[in-house]
Amino acid sequence: MATSNEKPLEAMPEDWQRALAVVAHPDDMEYGAAAAVAEWVAAGKQVSYLLITRGEAGIDSLEPVECARVREREQRASARMVGVTALEFLDHRDGVIEEGVPLRRDIAAAVRKTRPELVVTLNHRESWGGRAWNTPDHRIVGRAVLDAVGDAGNRWIFPEQLHAGDAEPWGGVRWVAVAGSPEPTHAVPVGEEAVRKAAASLAEHRAYITALSDEPVESYARSFVEWGVRLGAERYGGRDCVAFELYPR
Repeated sequence: MATSNEKPLEAMPEDWQRALAVVAHPDDMEYGAAAAVAEWVAAGKQVSYLLITRGEAGIDSLEPVECARVREREQRASARMVGVTALEFLDHRDGVIEEGVPLRRDIAAAVRKTRPELVVTLNHRESWGGRAWNTPDHRIVGRAVLDAVGDAGNRWIFPEQLHAGDAEPWGGVRWVAVAGSPEPTHAVPVGEEAVRKAAASLAEHRAYITALSDEPVESYARSFVEWGVRLGAERYGGRDCVAFELYPR
């Protein structure tokens, strides 16, 4: 019997118009799902980003205030490369995001505001597969996203958002798609133009990549994106793709 890691990946649903991507840090989408976003935007779908932090603890050589400024600027430029212009930053603390009601409240508010049918996040599991341990921020935000999409549809949870007139309940999320999961179930096929845009998007995180690697930024970004879209190809008919673990709602 085939295991979950051997079964062919199914095609991601396409019958939706609005998506909200919720991730912990600047660069999380670029290291996870930017090529899929490029395909979605090119197809006329609306995608917006919610960044839980400004990534201020991400570069050892930069003080947090300066790092936050640099990484926010890089993220905005990065998003534009795949056609995303709607993005919001919250002020949870990078590296020490706290699991709990305040985080769920903030994510539910964004879901109620943007009213997506698809919500995207990054791997919430303990590892990336094998012994590659995941970070607390990724795990906490991913789990909070899975919870908050339910909160958003219940008018008796965080009712102050509704009383303030800023939002209405939104129970229209049909799927949560988790990028980078070690247990993917679905995939979005990506072409050369989407790969090019995704690599350009990752390359906009120049300060972060320069702190990570001595390799030229553009070649680092291109090689990473190409490696990423080939990971699921064997289980998707040999086609380059972005793989997701899909949770129907």
